[in-house]
Amino acid sequence: MKFARLGEAGREIPVVIDADRTFDLRPVTSDVDGAFLADEPVARTRAALDAGELTELTDADQLRIGAPIARPSAVICIGQNYAAHARESGSEPPTVPIMFLKTPNTVVGPNDTVTIPRGSEKTDWEVELGIVIGARAAYLDSVDEAAAHIAGYVVANDVSERAFQMEVSGGQWSKGKIAFGFNPTGPWLVTPDEVDVDNLTLKSFVNGEARQDSNTNDMIFDVRTIVHHLSQYVTLEPGDLILTGTPQGVAFGGKFPYLKAGDVVDIEIEGLGAQRQEFVAWERTKCGALSGRSETKCDVLSERSETK
Repeated sequence: MKFARLGEAGREIPVVIDADRTFDLRPVTSDVDGAFLADEPVARTRAALDAGELTELTDADQLRIGAPIARPSAVICIGQNYAAHARESGSEPPTVPIMFLKTPNTVVGPNDTVTIPRGSEKTDWEVELGIVIGARAAYLDSVDEAAAHIAGYVVANDVSERAFQMEVSGGQWSKGKIAFGFNPTGPWLVTPDEVDVDNLTLKSFVNGEARQDSNTNDMIFDVRTIVHHLSQYVTLEPGDLILTGTPQGVAFGGKFPYLKAGDVVDIEIEGLGAQRQEFVAWERTKCGALSGRSETKCDVLSERSETK
């Protein structure tokens, strides 16, 4: 089963995609959030579909695609989880999962415009498999218990600013990971029964040119190991998002240039869908918002006009 959220930013409606038809999920839930994911979402949705309680959205393909989960309480990331990516980063593959955090406001729609941060010269792309938690997980006793706590999987782009991450980080990575919109997510939340999560192809492209091409079977720590490991240190809540690391082929490896305004990034994961972002330059608006965001009505002020 595939869950999604469609509509304007901040006003998305929950939907379910069944046999290539999109149905309004609001008779079942107000949103694809932690409360919904913790309460038998597949069984409840299937019952509503079978009873004819859900209305088909015939104009679904004309609506903006939002992140398939409402803002999570936590976005937890695993670093250097593919051996080849660790090597291109100049590191040996880790022996325990490396954890860092992104902020919830990094989670945006899969095709939303991404603003390159002010002063950035090293904005990078990272295709990643995302795990969405469906049941609270704390101190799991075994790796085998982890599957029962997973609601499904998503495509994510762990956008990163490498100078912020590595050069002015003080030894922690999150400075380069937490700019607004740095986590395009979706288009769908796909339930575990529909994917072989241990054997999914991941790809990324910049301006149509291939960058990353790998498979989740190359991950050092698989999804169940990651959930079990994290549960020893943090209580994972329904709706939380875990990013599982990226394969080789990013700009940080030195083979490709970093992103600039006007670049278009496409990423995809087999069975989980595809997404596309245009990257735009940072500008200040009269109300302090970022340019390139559809919800702001402020006129853009150039840096030159502000200094006069």
